[in-house]
Amino acid sequence: MRRRNPPPPSPLPQRDGIDAVRVRLPFEGSWGTVREHLVERLTGAGPGVVEGMFDAGLVVGADGKAVPADAAYVPGMFVWFHRELPAEVRVPFAVDVVYRDEHIVVADKPHFLATTPRGSHVTETALARLRRELDVPALSAAHRLDRLTAGLVLFTVRPEERGAYQTLFRDKRVRKEYEAVAPYDSALALPRTVRSRIVKERGVLTAREVEGEPNAVTRVEVVEQRADGPARYRLTPTTGQTHQLRVHMNALGVPILGDPLYPEVTAPVPADDFRRPLQLLARTLEFTDPVTGTAHRFRSARTLEAWSSYSEWAAQ
Repeated sequence: MRRRNPPPPSPLPQRDGIDAVRVRLPFEGSWGTVREHLVERLTGAGPGVVEGMFDAGLVVGADGKAVPADAAYVPGMFVWFHRELPAEVRVPFAVDVVYRDEHIVVADKPHFLATTPRGSHVTETALARLRRELDVPALSAAHRLDRLTAGLVLFTVRPEERGAYQTLFRDKRVRKEYEAVAPYDSALALPRTVRSRIVKERGVLTAREVEGEPNAVTRVEVVEQRADGPARYRLTPTTGQTHQLRVHMNALGVPILGDPLYPEVTAPVPADDFRRPLQLLARTLEFTDPVTGTAHRFRSARTLEAWSSYSEWAAQ
């Protein structure tokens, strides 16, 4: 078995808070040049795009120098380049920093902003924004929060410490409480702990419950009920399946207000429409710091619009 050495550091600086793409040339293959391999590998880039990158000197090796278009293919070689990204609609809400020290950053993410680059959301993500605003290029996310969910997210400052914080989430040593606004049902017996098996298939927008050993557990409690209809719920998950809270609330017959997927998938919302956010908020985050031993408890300062001004939210 071939033993791989750690990849060399990127010779290219970040652009808009985004790392350069790193490609390692396969050990098996019959390409004559580096360009031939990238043209075949990056077919989605479009005709002539890769060739243009080489002509402009935008593909570099570990020494930071441009790789010539006729450079011979070397198995195991690393090359770097920046993707040309399409313009993104700016999410017009700030990412608030709740806490910062030399090890971590805890941010209060707004609705509609993805945590990390993925798909069509790249520069308009909490990670990219914080890297730029705090000037911390090495910042990484210790976990993720859905793009449509607002609230607390933990980021790590030092790459060598990221694993220690990720392990907290893996080992369920982080206590998280969420707040949601959803319809009130007097016949629904609460509080209760919901246990089910949730699966999320690649390419399918929604997750679903299936028969089998539970892998998703959520404590659901009513905190307060409004006279004009909805209630405010406290949701305490002990697992972290995709869309878990949304699936469990929908299964109880009280889907979270503003949800475009549950109980039914609605028409796509335009990228610049921020009027009706999902009424779900990661309210608290509590853990013992694995590096410093400090006991942390953080609380989001955000409010859910459907609770603070339900009539205005419903009229949108």
